[in-house]
Amino acid sequence: MVGSQPGNCLFTRMRQLLLSIAACMILATAQVRGGELVVLVDRAADMPMSRIDDGRLVDGVHKMLGEALARGTGRELRFLLLPRKRISKALQEGQADILCGYTPEWIEGDFLWTEPVFTAEEVLVTDANYPRPASIADLRGQPIGTILGYQHPEIEKVLGPDFVRDDSPNMETNLEKLARGRVHHILIARGVLDYRQRLRAIPLKLHPPLLAASFTTRCALSRKGQLSLEVANRAIAAAEKDGTLAQIMARFR
Repeated sequence: MVGSQPGNCLFTRMRQLLLSIAACMILATAQVRGGELVVLVDRAADMPMSRIDDGRLVDGVHKMLGEALARGTGRELRFLLLPRKRISKALQEGQADILCGYTPEWIEGDFLWTEPVFTAEEVLVTDANYPRPASIADLRGQPIGTILGYQHPEIEKVLGPDFVRDDSPNMETNLEKLARGRVHHILIARGVLDYRQRLRAIPLKLHPPLLAASFTTRCALSRKGQLSLEVANRAIAAAEKDGTLAQIMARFR
């Protein structure tokens, strides 16, 4: 028994050393993650919200807003691009800190919500070669171009089971379906419509838009993330005060 003590001491010291190294590694990882802002972005979003090249977010509202939040929080920015169907789960699990451009009605999950960031209008537009509806209620049973995974609670309240969705993966496809006569009506944010029409060589011939809903978008924070609601709201307020939010909207209008 006495002869085994040096070996036991050596084992104990090695074990303590390994535990110390492991603790340092965990602390270092937490510090790195704590200095990082992970912004979640829908990979299927297109301009003016996002432009993705080779798996990287290179332009759009989400990029500029993410950069503003990183400046306001003093953190290193990283975008996490995921398919729409994985966004809610990823945010709930803490894979990202924040998701912007949503309202609580549009996404399932238990999140913290910031103060409003942008105000916007959703409109229904109709091909000029097709009769313009007088109201949303006139569209019962008629296909309406929508984006897969996007929720339209205001339209659902009016049309109920007669809301016939014709889903597309993104807005570009939706607009092309309208241009080719595959659908006669689509739902679209007014700002996105204005931006898209301005870029088209030949703008689509449309009836004046019919207001479908007005809303304010916010940012959803993960309860398992590294960003507090107070810090996020402070960064948003700073971006509004210095004119960054207005610049973003002006650029993509």
